[in-house]
Amino acid sequence: MNKPQITIKDIGRALGFSPSTVSRALKDNPDISLDTREAIHKYAREHNYKPNALALNLRTNRSNTIGVIVPQLVHHFFSCVLSGIEKSAAKAGYNILVAQSNESYEQEVKIVHSFLAARVCGVIASLAKDTSQYDHYQDLLDNNIPIVFYDRICTGINTERVVVDDYAGAFSAVEYMIQTGCRHILFYSGPPNLEISKNRRNGYLDAMKRYKIPVNDTMIKLCDTREQAIAITPDLLEKHDRPDGFFAINDETASGILYACKLVGMKVPDEVSICGFTDGAIAQSTDPKLTTVEQHGQEVGESAIDLLINKIEDKTGELKSGNRIVKTNLVVRGTTK
Repeated sequence: MNKPQITIKDIGRALGFSPSTVSRALKDNPDISLDTREAIHKYAREHNYKPNALALNLRTNRSNTIGVIVPQLVHHFFSCVLSGIEKSAAKAGYNILVAQSNESYEQEVKIVHSFLAARVCGVIASLAKDTSQYDHYQDLLDNNIPIVFYDRICTGINTERVVVDDYAGAFSAVEYMIQTGCRHILFYSGPPNLEISKNRRNGYLDAMKRYKIPVNDTMIKLCDTREQAIAITPDLLEKHDRPDGFFAINDETASGILYACKLVGMKVPDEVSICGFTDGAIAQSTDPKLTTVEQHGQEVGESAIDLLINKIEDKTGELKSGNRIVKTNLVVRGTTK
């Protein structure tokens, strides 16, 4: 079993000093004699003493911990964002506290309240799919805790944001599909309340418009999971006006479309082209491999933590907001011509 961490009181008891003397000695206070400081430091090292970070936070009313909210840890994009945050936070001397909302507004609210209780010095967050009220985030700002939103941003609160260029990514993907012969492309979208859904939808619509290809409401489906795609795609492929292309909101959905095409005997990409959005492990493990839009998640994470630390360490309170857009690029593989 692991031994319990020793405390300042334990050190004082062992060496015959008061807790306040031990505390000051560990901070190298010159009021404590050099011999006493050296003895206390030596004992602390030998017994693996670690300062109580929580107690320190309570005394100073400030921590060195940044709260991070991730909708889904299993999603490749979010894991890449988290990797970028962790790497840059460690370099800057900050700890991170990660929590998963699991795409639940209620869970997201609980996480924010727990961050408030933990006295985090800042928060980096991406909204859950069903989040449409933002009072919990306003609570953070009201307590002088800065926020940076990434990917799924909140437009109702004036704070920093980091997004990928969803519009340009969607436009380039759909344009490529049109240029390689597709004329009846369906868009599988995410929840309409999310900015990423709006921007990718607009990119899809404008690409179709540029090439004078008509779009009606039946060509845009609310479908953003592999399971949903497998459920709805076969019927669409068996209609007389079947689609010859699919642009999906993410790679999981695109992989479901590919699976559905195989179920009904459609050849990809000879008869149907498919493009996703993310470029994670799924895109390279399907057969054929997915054409997709690369999001550069690690760069998103690095940009988010950079913005937040600048805000935290701004002593004047005059730092201007600095939103950032991370460029995307189309990765052409085997599901398009």
